[in-house]
Amino acid sequence: MKALHFGAGNIGRGFIGKLLVDSNIRVTFADINQSQIDQINQRQQYGVKIVGDNSRLERVTQINAINSSDELAVLRAVAETDLITTAVGPNVLTILAPLFAKALINRLEQGNQKTLNIIACENMVRGTSFFKEKIFEYLTPLQQANVEQFVGFVDSAVDRIVPPAEVNPNDPLEVTVEEFSEWIVDKTQFKGEIPQITGMELTDNLLAFVERKLFTLNTGHLVCAYLGKNAGVKWIKEAIGIDTIRQAVKATMEESGAVLIKRYGFDPEAHYTYIEKILKRFANPYLNDDVNRVGREPIRKLSPNDRLIKPLLGTLEYDLPHNHLVEGVVMALKYKNEEDPQAVELRAFIAKNGVREAIKHYTGLSNDAVINEIVVRYS
Repeated sequence: MKALHFGAGNIGRGFIGKLLVDSNIRVTFADINQSQIDQINQRQQYGVKIVGDNSRLERVTQINAINSSDELAVLRAVAETDLITTAVGPNVLTILAPLFAKALINRLEQGNQKTLNIIACENMVRGTSFFKEKIFEYLTPLQQANVEQFVGFVDSAVDRIVPPAEVNPNDPLEVTVEEFSEWIVDKTQFKGEIPQITGMELTDNLLAFVERKLFTLNTGHLVCAYLGKNAGVKWIKEAIGIDTIRQAVKATMEESGAVLIKRYGFDPEAHYTYIEKILKRFANPYLNDDVNRVGREPIRKLSPNDRLIKPLLGTLEYDLPHNHLVEGVVMALKYKNEEDPQAVELRAFIAKNGVREAIKHYTGLSNDAVINEIVVRYS
C-alpha cells in the first residue's frame, strides 16, 4: 500500500508519517521545503525520539519525498496512491484545494477507479470536510459526482504534542514527540475497504472525540501558555509546575468538560481522569514546548469553532459556569507577540475600534451579557 502525505514538518514526520510506516505503508511526503525533500530522498529514513516514562528512539523508513509546488509530480503521485493524509494547517488546505481538484480529476481521467481516501489530520473540527468543500469549489457538478463515487473524505481527530527540538546534526530529520498519541477517524466516511493502520482508531461518533480533544487538550494548552507567558516562563512544563496556573488550567478544562458531559453523556469520573492525564502530559519534563508557540495566532484561536469560543458557547447553551473560559478569551485578546502577525493585527484592531468591536468581529459572540463580562475583565 502507498500513501501520499502532505506536510513533512514535525507532526507529519513524528506522528502521521510514522504511524503509516509502522503499518508497512510506503510513504511519499509532499512539502515545499526543498532542503527537507532532498534530505528525505537522500537518507530515506529518520529517527523519532519518543520521550516520557519509557523514552526510546525509533526509526522511520520506506520513505521518499516530492515538492508539492511541482504540479506534475503531485498529479502523478495522486494518480498512483492508495491513501492521502495531510498535516499542513487549516490555511494551507485552502491553498492546496485547486491543486487537489486538478489531481483528483486527472486520477479519474487516467482510468484509476480504485477507491481513494483522504484524511486531513489537522487541528480543527471536521478538517477533511472543510478541505472537501474547498476542493469542490474548483469542480463542476459532474466532476463532483465522479469524485464522490471513488474518493472518501474522512474526518479525524489527532492528538500528540510535537514541539520543536534542537536539530540533531547526525540526523537533521529527527523529531521529538511525547509517548501519548491519538488518531481517531470517522469510519462511516471511508470509501471501499478501511486501511489497517496501527494507532488509527475508528468511531461512528467522531464529533464527541473531536470536541473532547479541542475542549480539553487545546483549551488547557492555550490557557497554560497565556498564564505561563504572563508569569514570565518560557516552557509549558514550567508553567504547569506553578500551582496557581495548574489549578486555573484544570478549572478551565473542568468548565469545558461540563459541556462535554452534558452534550455527549461522558462519564464524569472518566472525563476527570482524562483531564488529569492531560495535565501530566503538559508537565512532561522531556518536552520543551514554548509558550509563544502554543499561544500564537490568537485570531484563529478566538474564532467561533475553536478552543475558547466553542466551549464558551456550550456553557451558554447549557447554562453552565464559564468564569475561567472568559478569562481565557481576555488573555487571548491581550496576547502580545511582535513576531506573530495575528497578535499584531488583533492589537491594532483593538486600538482603533475598541475591545467590544474586536470581540464581535473575531469571535462572533452575540450574547451581550458574556460580551460585557469579557469587556469588564479586559479593562
